[in-house]
Amino acid sequence: MATQKFMGKHKLLQRLTAQTGSEGLARAILIKRGQMTPKGTLTSEGKARDNMTAAARAKDRAAKAANKSPDSFTYNPKTNTATLKKR
Repeated sequence: MATQKFMGKHKLLQRLTAQTGSEGLARAILIKRGQMTPKGTLTSEGKARDNMTAAARAKDRAAKAANKSPDSFTYNPKTNTATLKKR
């Protein structure tokens, strides 16, 4: 998978570009989310997301959806998903 090489911090745009297949589309998505300005610089929200790894972003998405702590989740890099830890 092409996105596997963009798992670390400060790879937000590169990873989204690999996922969408187009840097222009990736930039448009980030602009729509409010994470990038039309000039191409990251907003404060974008910088916060860019400072996270792919695992941290997936756990954060899952935690917000479930109203739980990101520490309550495990990350699967093959599917880029986070699932609730088994007790």
